[in-house]
Amino acid sequence: MGRILWTVCLGLALAVAGTFLRLFLRARTGHRTAEAANRRQTERLREEIAAHRETEAALERAKDAAEAANAAKTRYLVAVSHEIRSPLNAIYGYAQLLERGDSIPSTEAGGVIRRSAEHLTNLVEGLLDISRVESGVLQVRQELVRLPALLDQVVEMFRVQASAKGLSLDYVVEGRLPAYVRTDEKRLRQILINLLSNAIKYTERGGATLTVRYRSQSAAIEVRDTGPGIPPEDLERIFEPFERGREPDAVMQPGIGLGLAITRVLARILGGEVTVTSDVGKGSSFLLRLLLPEPIEAPAGAAAYRRVTGYQGPQKTILVIDDSPAQTTVVNHLLRPLGFSVFEASGGTAGLALAEHCAPDLVLLDIQMPGCSGWDIAEQLRARFGAGLRIVMVSANAHEFHAGRDGHRVHDAFLTKPVDLDALLDMIARQLRLDWIVEDPDAVPTPPAPPPALPETAGPYLDALRRFMKLGHVRGIETTLVTLERDVPESADLVARLRPQLEAFDLRGLARTLDDVG
Repeated sequence: MGRILWTVCLGLALAVAGTFLRLFLRARTGHRTAEAANRRQTERLREEIAAHRETEAALERAKDAAEAANAAKTRYLVAVSHEIRSPLNAIYGYAQLLERGDSIPSTEAGGVIRRSAEHLTNLVEGLLDISRVESGVLQVRQELVRLPALLDQVVEMFRVQASAKGLSLDYVVEGRLPAYVRTDEKRLRQILINLLSNAIKYTERGGATLTVRYRSQSAAIEVRDTGPGIPPEDLERIFEPFERGREPDAVMQPGIGLGLAITRVLARILGGEVTVTSDVGKGSSFLLRLLLPEPIEAPAGAAAYRRVTGYQGPQKTILVIDDSPAQTTVVNHLLRPLGFSVFEASGGTAGLALAEHCAPDLVLLDIQMPGCSGWDIAEQLRARFGAGLRIVMVSANAHEFHAGRDGHRVHDAFLTKPVDLDALLDMIARQLRLDWIVEDPDAVPTPPAPPPALPETAGPYLDALRRFMKLGHVRGIETTLVTLERDVPESADLVARLRPQLEAFDLRGLARTLDDVG
């Protein structure tokens, strides 16, 4: 009996112990599970805190970037406003002086207005180039460029600016330079202008030197100055848009900080590179290396930047189709004295009708005109006159540029406004295969013969010219000359004498010529 009781008690004890053991193990397992869950939760909380901190840091960086961009935008707008207003003020001021008839030399006024207009053009083109680069639509042309003349022009452009600051500007050619190379003239000119402009702008003592070396179809163009130099940490920073380095003197200089950024981009697009070395306190050197292949033969019809006075061969007819009277007036005044027969139309429909009447050899055609597109007019002209008619598109829409003569275009060439008159003459010579007659710089000019007597029917026009001349009404003089030449054919020689004087705003010379007529 006792044995049974002992067995029962032992069984009960083991059962209770087993129950407690199971409870203990379950509790321990639950505790471990809770600890693991707690660790996981703690880890998640830590990850969330880290993510929040990273997000906060990213927001802070974005805020700083936005504030920096906003500050750069403000500096940019202020700089652009200054850069635009300065040349506009010069153009506006000299135009008012000319209208008032002040005794200011016409060459001085024309030079200031032209340089100011070039400055505005370069500014606008720089802004457009940055936009084109960012959008990937920057186009490069391959054209024949007179390299020595281009370099001479750019250097002469900055001689006055350097002289005004008491600086020297030296131009050195090491070895031979080809007369012509193939490249994008506008882009190469822009690169050279940017490099020389900076060299003069940032130099206070000494001067700058442009050195050119040409070998194996490539050019090395170095612009060295004696300016303050560039710290090593800023050598790459200065090529960023709207950046000029951290030096106070550099930050205070005029400009918008796009020159070097555009220069490096354009150099790379043209297949070259711009590098810089600098010694703080002694100066900097910018080196442009560029592939400039030389053509096998020089083009015909080049005037070598001498003054063109006419062309050889029969008279050529040029039709100008442009809705801007100012544009047609400039082309008319350029081409008529050279012996061209020039017709003008202010729209596409009128241009087509006039083409039927005058049978032009070449058409200068604007693209954007009211009610029609120049491309449509070009197609109709080509269909009517065939391949013998030369069609040159002249437009301010540079993004529509197409070189032409590729077998798929109806036009033969393209010029971008504002048009360089020498470039226009070169284009006309190539399209019409002309040989220019240029003035001999060593020839002694002969005094002009007095104009022949005119019929009485010219009297009212001469009176109107004198009246407009006293008022300084240039537009009235210009209109009267056109009607005089049309209504009185005998006045062609007189009108040919008066037009250059009018273009130069030489009203006194114009008055003397009219007095000679009687």
